[in-house]
Amino acid sequence: MPKHSETRHLPYTPEQMFDLVADVARYPEFLPWVSAMRVRSNSDTETVADMIVGFKGLRETFTSRVTKARPEAIDVEYLDGPLKYLRNNWRFRPEEQGCAVDFTVDFAFKNRVFEMLAGQVFGTALRRMIGAFEDRAAKLYGKSSPSANSAA
Repeated sequence: MPKHSETRHLPYTPEQMFDLVADVARYPEFLPWVSAMRVRSNSDTETVADMIVGFKGLRETFTSRVTKARPEAIDVEYLDGPLKYLRNNWRFRPEEQGCAVDFTVDFAFKNRVFEMLAGQVFGTALRRMIGAFEDRAAKLYGKSSPSANSAA
């Protein structure tokens, strides 16, 4: 299955982006294909949650552990669902005009049909997902966050 890494330079503080990504309970409000989240446990350093994803009539539930090291890093560990594995990492680095967000995702499905479907739409889905996080940041913090500019 595809693996993808990229860095985005955004006009927000690492703390703002960390808070946005760490707030998994709100994912159904803005992430495409996420229809529901059930948070099983949540603390400052760890969240365990079930994410229900729907795409073209298919619905699957993924259970993950989200390890949080505020404000530098978020790591997602796959626990249960239709995948063989999932590795997802976020890193937030301060920059003069905001922060750099390093994003990596690597996964594979157990089911070959899902694997084929995911492979066909991986690039498009990934762009939509990353765009959804950026749009959410703009909605929450403004297009050019004043606190990001003053944080430099």
